[in-house]
Amino acid sequence: MGKLIIKIIVAALAIAITAFFVPGMSNQGGVWSLVLAAIVIGLLDWIILKLTNIDASPFGRGIVGFIVAAVILYITGMIVDGFTVTLLGALIGALILGVVDVFIPEDKKVM
Repeated sequence: MGKLIIKIIVAALAIAITAFFVPGMSNQGGVWSLVLAAIVIGLLDWIILKLTNIDASPFGRGIVGFIVAAVILYITGMIVDGFTVTLLGALIGALILGVVDVFIPEDKKVM
C-alpha cells in the first residue's frame, strides 16, 4: 500500500510540474485534483495496457505511446474537476511528461 501511495504522489508531482509549464493544461483544484488526476491517469493507462497491450509511455513506445499518453491526458482533463487540458495542452503535456518520466525511477512510474 505504501508503494502505491508513493507512486500516486510522484505522479501528482509530475503532473503539477507539467501543468506549470504547459499552456493549455492547468490545475485550479489544488492538491486533491492533482492526486485524483494521477489516479485517473494510472487507471486509464492500466486499462489501455490490458485491453490493447499498448504502454502509454511517450518515450520508448514511439508515436503510438505518445498519442495514447496525449489521449489519456485529454480524457483525464474531462473527468477530473479543477484539472483542465486542451488538445494542444495534451500533446505538449505528453511530451513534457515523457521527459519527466525519464528522470523518475522505474519502480515509481505511473504513466
